This record gives sequence, structure tokens and C-alpha cells, in this order.
Amino acid sequence: MEKNKSEIIMSFLLNRRSVLAAKLNEPGPSKKQLDDIITAGIRVPDHGRCSPWRVQVVSKEGQRKLGKLLSEIVEKNDEFEKKEQIDYWYNRPQSAPCLLIITLSPNRDNLSKIPIIEQELSCGAFCQNILNASHALGFSAQWLTEWPAYNSEVKKFLGYNEDTKILGFIYIGTSLEAPKERKRVISSEIINYFD
Repeated sequence: MEKNKSEIIMSFLLNRRSVLAAKLNEPGPSKKQLDDIITAGIRVPDHGRCSPWRVQVVSKEGQRKLGKLLSEIVEKNDEFEKKEQIDYWYNRPQSAPCLLIITLSPNRDNLSKIPIIEQELSCGAFCQNILNASHALGFSAQWLTEWPAYNSEVKKFLGYNEDTKILGFIYIGTSLEAPKERKRVISSEIINYFD
């Protein structure tokens, strides 16, 4: 790879930032761009070719229906502050032009050789590649879970069984401003050497 090209890619990786879903606007990716983003997601370590990742693309109407369900769950649950949270969760799934739901569909045929944890890690890498590919195409994205990922009513509503693991809601759209950098650890704080 040419030095200039590798420097561009390295700069891209060193400067990638998530943008809050609430700050993502139109346009979102076209159907072709979304296919490219998901295809890039597939290019991850995948021991035994398990392909454990699944993607549900949620349409604008689907986002509205999901928001309605979330607001109804909040309304009947005493743990939430009512009015403000009802509105917040109604709007949450609709906050970006594109919403992907990533789930784990483990290959159970050879768990002694390829344990679930390896398949979960592959799904995590899949989600990261979705973020990187979105960024590479000029979009911004945010990967979230929050309580809906663990809620049985939400899973049933989306057509999943109780055992399905939702690993992320990925919001993709266009940011109108550059994301602010946040404090991060530096490499020397997490590296140790073994001789």
C-alpha cells in the first residue's frame, strides 16, 4: 500500500468519532450505500465461518411503530419519569434517518471448537465495521444498546425469540457539525510488555 494511502487510513481510524443519534439528520445512506456498509461489516474475523451476525433494517414506519411501543412500555413502568421519558422513548428510534438492529445468531453446531464468546466478539467487530464504513462514506453513526436491547416485549415485537441477543441499535445519518473530541486513555496506559 502506498504510504500516502496508509496515512489517510490511519488518520481516519485515529479520528473516528460517534455522533449522538439525536444529532443525526438526513440524508441517510441510499440502498446501495447501506448494502456496501453491511458488506463491509461482514469483513471481520469469523472463526469457522459461523456468520453469527444478523441485521434488521428498520424503515421510517418501523421506527415510528417501535417508538410507540417503547413509549407504551415506559408509560406502564414505574421506574421511569413519566411525560418526559414517554416522549423521549417515542422519538428515540426515529432520531436518525437509518436504524439497524444487530443481533447474534450463533452457530451451535461446533460450540466446543467455536464458543459463543468468539461469535459475540465477531458480532462486536461487525458493529465496529458498520460504524467505520458509515464514516468512510461520509455519514456519522452511533452504536447503542440501552434497555430496549434486553426487553422481552421489544424482542417479541421485532420478531425475535426470547433467546435472541440484540447487540446494538446502530443509528446512521448526516452530522451537521464535526463531533467534539472526548478524553480518552492513551496507549501507554493500557499496554504492558512481556519478555
